[in-house]
Amino acid sequence: MKKKKKKRKKQPRRGVYLLPNLFTSASLFSGFFAIVASIQERFEAAAAAILVSCLFDALDGKIARYTQTDSLFGMEYDSLSDLVAFGVAPAILAFQWALEPFGRLGWLAGFTYLVCGALRLARFNVQKSAQKSKFFRGLPIPGAASFIASLVLFSSVLGHIPGSRPYLVLITMYLLSFLMVSTLDYFSLKQLEIRRQKPFNVLVSIILVLIVVAYKPKVMLFFILSIYVASGPLVTWFNASRARKLGLVKGETGTGPPGPVAKEITGHKGLD
Repeated sequence: MKKKKKKRKKQPRRGVYLLPNLFTSASLFSGFFAIVASIQERFEAAAAAILVSCLFDALDGKIARYTQTDSLFGMEYDSLSDLVAFGVAPAILAFQWALEPFGRLGWLAGFTYLVCGALRLARFNVQKSAQKSKFFRGLPIPGAASFIASLVLFSSVLGHIPGSRPYLVLITMYLLSFLMVSTLDYFSLKQLEIRRQKPFNVLVSIILVLIVVAYKPKVMLFFILSIYVASGPLVTWFNASRARKLGLVKGETGTGPPGPVAKEITGHKGLD
């Protein structure tokens, strides 16, 4: 009798996906370059490197989803890269550019931005499955870093404004820190599927935006990012008011809890 050979169980291959992680490495390199340029007081180069890092950060996620090469390793590597490129680099840039005259208050503003960015990344990783598909909870850290970079580039167009710039940057750093750890709703651009068919007006709008940005990139990037940063409170207020209206309608039509009109008619106060 021949002995039957035991079949060996196939073990999963160990390794990492190269393509998306190479883009993540490029994002990390741009962030490191921004730190070096900030120390050398090449502030415009540092700001441009942060914006380039944002581009690579957006591409690595898209590529991972399109090629089905997303992994837990890639997600963790991306978070660490984001902390350097969008946390450490903008904090050092802001301190070297405008916050150094404040001394301890200045570097504490940079550290507050950094720690709030780290908390924002940690919360996103933990609550990723519970996040709304169309919205982020709190200002994304790439958005905050891009705004700081655009502020540096925009100020180069206006020229040096003595006395006012350090205070403006100080307030901006604390404001961005608060927005990152807040629960405000911000639009998520990750759900924008380029491969799927879109209405013709979408293509025209994107082309017009690119033309406007190409005309005055330093100015238009600052205004576009300013609108995005300010959109959080407005979008949150709009969503909350719409939810209240829907709840009121459901209560008065009998499909939900009794609304104020129904309470007045029936005389029933309900249980609070």
